[in-house]
This record gives sequence, structure tokens and C-alpha cells, in this order.
Amino acid sequence: MQNQIGAPKGFSLTDPRVRAWLFQIITIVVVVSLGWYLFHNTQTNLQHRGITSGFDFLERSAGFGIAQHLIDYTESDSYARVFVIGLLNTLLVTFIGVILATLLGFIIGVARLSPNWMISKLATVYVETFRNIPPLLQILFWYFAVFLTMPGPRGSHNLWNMFYVSNRGLNMPAALKADGMWPFLIAVVVAFVAIGVMVKWANKRFEDTGVPFHKFWAGLGLLVVIPALSVLVFGSPVHWEMPELRGFNFVGGWVMIPELLALTLALTVYTAAFIAEIVRSGIKSVSHGQTEAARSLGLRPGPTLRKVIIPQALRVIIPPLTSQYLNLAKNSSLAAGIGYPEMVSLFAGTVLNQTGQAIEVIAITMSVYLAISISISLLMNWYNKRIALIER
Repeated sequence: MQNQIGAPKGFSLTDPRVRAWLFQIITIVVVVSLGWYLFHNTQTNLQHRGITSGFDFLERSAGFGIAQHLIDYTESDSYARVFVIGLLNTLLVTFIGVILATLLGFIIGVARLSPNWMISKLATVYVETFRNIPPLLQILFWYFAVFLTMPGPRGSHNLWNMFYVSNRGLNMPAALKADGMWPFLIAVVVAFVAIGVMVKWANKRFEDTGVPFHKFWAGLGLLVVIPALSVLVFGSPVHWEMPELRGFNFVGGWVMIPELLALTLALTVYTAAFIAEIVRSGIKSVSHGQTEAARSLGLRPGPTLRKVIIPQALRVIIPPLTSQYLNLAKNSSLAAGIGYPEMVSLFAGTVLNQTGQAIEVIAITMSVYLAISISISLLMNWYNKRIALIER
């Protein structure tokens, strides 16, 4: 009888590797075929209806105004510029919302673990209230029930003679570029480089001698002193334009329109409720023995939380925190409910209605949100790897 032990296997469905390759090939063929069918069917329907496809419409004049734009804009500008304005407005809400929601969420999360009964219960009420109300309802509440009911510019709430809150929004001083801007930016870069060198030296010194160095205060001093020297030598990097009440509205400065305020506050309050629970669970995941060890070394509760508990809890906090950042960025599309000119309201709404280029407009909008989400994920994954425990 011929020995078949070393003989190569032929094509057989009983071989797991053959089945794996076969199923993958079939899946690819099905997906490609389905994609081609949808593409061909769409092209055929567009031709029958006389609708031209392509992105040439981006070069045409928009012909409508925009309530808020971070770059210069006139009604004669192109749809491509409208797209950029919508993108910047979306990024503005996302950036501000992420920072404020993180700060508020950490405060509420720590407050939920407070030994003070009142503080703990108030934090619990906050979490259970705001995370169970749909974000769109919260946006509508802040917009219609809070900001639109405020007095007009003449009766606006004055804060330190610099900030004016009315039903027109929040008017604040605007920073305008001055001659010392570039030297100041260079000084800031030099300060960060100096801080990096100082931290590296301090870590090496601690490893060699065991003597700690006050890196925080030294870094803060470098960050303040070096740019301050630039201001003394080259002058101020900016000059401030103050808002002034003229007639029935404010002139000068910068204004956050009510739609932006309502959207930012609603997303901040809503997302912070979830971040608070993430922070609370992350802190609870750290063994109580770590707290007892810190107390045995004479550390007070504040330094124990900052230097012992939070650094370890971050390894549990970061992955779900990334999901909340993604949710905040995607929830910004709810601004269409109050007319804030972000991507969905401005580009997938007004531009789509005017041009009729539904496929192109929706594809661009979806691609933008996909790019924003992937960028946030990559950044948070990079940070998560930086703080991960390295086994030896």
C-alpha cells in the first residue's frame, strides 16, 4: 500500500483552508457584483431623467447667505466654499464640545464618588437626567426655551463689560492679528521644545538619583516666560476689538450665534453625562489597595487621585471615551433642527435642494463624517497606546 502521509492535498471542500479561500472569493464576487449593479442602475436612471452627474456644480455660485462663517464669504462664492464653511462649523462645534464635555464629565464622574452625600446625589441626578433625554430635545430646549427668550441687544446681560448675552447670541472681544504674531508663535514653539528637553532631563535625573523634579511648575514657567519675552521685545501678537452697541445690535468683536450656543451646550451636557459614568467606572476599576498604599506613603486625597488613581483609570477610560467623542461629532448633525450652518444643514440641506446633485452631495457629506470619525479614532488609539502598560 502506497504511503499517503507526505502526499500533497488536492482541491477538497473538506480542507478548511480551501473552504476559507472559496468563501472569501465568493463574498468578493457577490460584493463587487452588487456594487456594479447599483452603480449601473443609478447611472441608467440618471440618464433617463436627464440628470447630469459629477462635481462641476461645486464651481457654481451659491447665491445665498450664511449666518456664521469662520472665513470670508459672500453670496457670489462657490458651493465649494460653502462646503468648507460647513466643514469648519462642524469642526468648531466638535472641538469645543469635546473639550467642555471632557472637563464637565470628569468633574461629575469624580463627584459621583465623593464621600459628601449632597455632592454625590446631585451628580447622580445630573447623570440620570441628561443622559435619558434625547439630544435633539435638549438642543431644542436650549435654543427655544433659553436663548430665544433672552432680551434683545439693548437689554443684554453684561459680563465684565466684555461679554454680552442676548437673543442675538454671545458677543465677545475678537483677537485680531498684530505685528508680533509670528515672533509670538515661534516663541511658543521654542517653549514647547524647551519643555520637552526639560522633561527628558528630569526623567533621566530621577532614574539616576531618585530625586524628583517639579516638572509641572518648571514647564509652566517656560510656557509663560518665553512667550512673555517675545511680547516684551516684539510687541503684542494680537489687538482686541471690543463689541459696541450701536442702534439695535452690536458692532465689532466676535459673536457666537444662538444656534451655536444651543448646540454646543446641549451636546456638552448630554455627552458629559456618559463621560461621567465612564470616569466613575474607570476609577472604581482601580484596586482599593492602590489608595491604601498611597495613604501609607502620606499622600493626601487630592494627590492620590491625580497621581495614583487617574493615571491607572485612564487605561480603562480611554476606549469608551473614544466612542463618546465619535457620538458627539456625529450628533452635531442634529443642528439641522435649529438651522445652525454645519455640514448636514448647509451642504446636505441647502446645497442639495438648490443643485439636485443628491448622490454627490450625500457622498461628500458621508465622507466628511467618516474622515472626522477615523481621525478621532486614530488620535485616541495613539494616546491609548502611549499610556498602556508595557510588560517586561
